[in-house]
Amino acid sequence: MDLVGRALPLLLRGLAVTVGLGISAFVIGCGLGLAIALARFSGGRLLRFAAGAYVSVFRGTPLLVQILLIYFALPQVGVRLEPIPSALLALSLNASAYLGENFRSGLVAVDKGQWEAALSLGMASARILRRIILPQAIRVALPPIGSRFIALMKDTSLASVVTVVELTRVAENVGSATFRYMEMFVIVGVMYWIVNTLLQLVQEGLERRMQRAY
Repeated sequence: MDLVGRALPLLLRGLAVTVGLGISAFVIGCGLGLAIALARFSGGRLLRFAAGAYVSVFRGTPLLVQILLIYFALPQVGVRLEPIPSALLALSLNASAYLGENFRSGLVAVDKGQWEAALSLGMASARILRRIILPQAIRVALPPIGSRFIALMKDTSLASVVTVVELTRVAENVGSATFRYMEMFVIVGVMYWIVNTLLQLVQEGLERRMQRAY
């Protein structure tokens, strides 16, 4: 217990970095993912190809490799990023590829007849998308988007390989200094579990609220 008491402030600071990194990457990933989904759903042939290639690359390569490439390889071409921006960039790009597919599945699930009905009423395409299609698509895509957010929160532990002092890195540092790895990684596992359980409860609440709205 003495070790836990001494390590707790460090663990809480690491948890703050983990949560901040996860939320930031999720917000950026959602913005990019929605743009990718719209490009694949309604863009021209070249745009659809580019968006499809982006998704294929970032889903087809390990996140760890992407983090290492951004942190260690970009300086070779003159782009040098600090550890946290490097990890945030890699996490955001990787998440956007998955979130883009989540948004696209929601868009595809909306009946095409609704497009046709709205067009027959003289509505512009942008307004149809914003007022009719996107709200329904997001409702359909909400469960996989929530799951991706939880997975992303766990993926932040990979940022430790580029020296970001997030939760896992703190446990590793304290463990190596005290040789009490068991206690530290059990505590860290419990902290991740609590955070992700809270996120899951929020997701379920949002799903119930959106179901009632329809």
